[in-house]
Amino acid sequence: MRDAIDGRAAVAREDASYEIVPIRIALPQRDEVLVEIHAAGICHTDWNSLQWRRRFVLGHEGAGRVIATGPDVRRVQPDDAVVLNWAVPCGACPACTGGHENICERQSPVVAGPSSAGHAAIERTTCEGQPIERSFHLGTLSTHTVVREAAVIRINEKIPFASASILGCGVMTGVGSVVNVARPEAGSSAVVLGTGGVGLNVIQGCRIAGCTRIVGVDVQESRLGMARQFGATDGVLATRDDEGLLRAAREVQSLLGGGADYAFECTAIPELGAAPLAMIRNAGTAVAVSGVEEKVVVDMELFEWDKRYVNPLYGGCSPTRDFPRLIDWYASGALKLDELVTKTYALDDLPDAFEDLLAGRNAKGVVLFEH
Repeated sequence: MRDAIDGRAAVAREDASYEIVPIRIALPQRDEVLVEIHAAGICHTDWNSLQWRRRFVLGHEGAGRVIATGPDVRRVQPDDAVVLNWAVPCGACPACTGGHENICERQSPVVAGPSSAGHAAIERTTCEGQPIERSFHLGTLSTHTVVREAAVIRINEKIPFASASILGCGVMTGVGSVVNVARPEAGSSAVVLGTGGVGLNVIQGCRIAGCTRIVGVDVQESRLGMARQFGATDGVLATRDDEGLLRAAREVQSLLGGGADYAFECTAIPELGAAPLAMIRNAGTAVAVSGVEEKVVVDMELFEWDKRYVNPLYGGCSPTRDFPRLIDWYASGALKLDELVTKTYALDDLPDAFEDLLAGRNAKGVVLFEH
C-alpha cells in the first residue's frame, strides 16, 4: 500500500459553512486504525459544530471496514467491519478507574478539549497540504479516517453499515441514558420529551428496560406516530407556546395518575432544560439527555420533593461493554436500527441531508459512501 491514500470529505470552514473537498490520509502508526467509511449518520451536533468556526472534517457517527492497522493494534485487523465511537478512555484517570469512561479526563474530546488524544487526526489527515483535525477525533463524513484502536469496535453480527453507523452516538446516547444512567425498574413509567433521533432511542431503552408506560411528548404529530413504532405507549402533542411544558406535564399526570417515575429531556432547547422535573413524581428521576450547555433558569419548586436531576454525557458509555450489547440487542430484535434509517444520501447530497434534519423529516439520515 502507498504511504497515503486520496479521499474526499465534508470540511467545515471558518465562516460556519462547509465544502466537499479532496483530502489525503496517511497510513496508521502505533495504535491507529485506517477505516474505509461506508456509512455516516447525520446528527444535529454535526450541524451545530459548524459554529466552531474552524477547519475540521465533519461527522462523528460512522461504520466501515478496516483497511490497515498500526503495529500496536491487537483487537481488529484488515477487512474487519467496525463501528466507530468517540469515547476513547485512557483507563487510568479518576473518571475511567471510577467506571465513568465516557467522561475520561485525559482523552474525551468533550471533557478534556478538542486537542486531547488527537494525534491521529492532526498528523494523518491533510487538506490542501495542511494538517486538519477531525470532529470528535473521528470525522466520519469522509471516505476514510484514521483513529485510535480504542475508537473502533468490531461488528460480529450481520448488520447493514447504515444501521451500524448510527450506533456511534444517537443510539448510544439515547439507550445508554436509560440503561446505564437512569436504570429504571421493570414496570416503571417514563416520559420522553422530544421524539427525534435521540428521543426514539430513549424510548427503545425504556422498552428494553421493561418500562410499562412510556409517554412521548412532541410538537409534531408525525413524531408521536414514530414514537409509538419504537415503543411509546402514549403520546402528548405539545404546543410551542407551552412555557416549560407545564400544560403537557398536566396531561402526563392525567395519563399516568400522577407524575412519571422517570423523565428524559431530548429537545436540546435551553428553555426546556427544567421541563422533565415537572413530569416526574416525588423522588422521581429527570435526565437531561440532550446536553444543553447554556444557562437555564430553574424554579426550585420543581424539585419538590426528593427529585433527582442527572446530566450525563454519551449515555454513560463504556465502549467495550456497551457496543457489543447494543449489537446483541439488534441481533435479537430488541433494538430497532434498520427502521431508524429514514433516508440515505450521497456525500454530495449533504445539503439535502442537513435540510431534512433541520425540518425534522427523518428519524435518522445516513450518508452512504461507494467504494
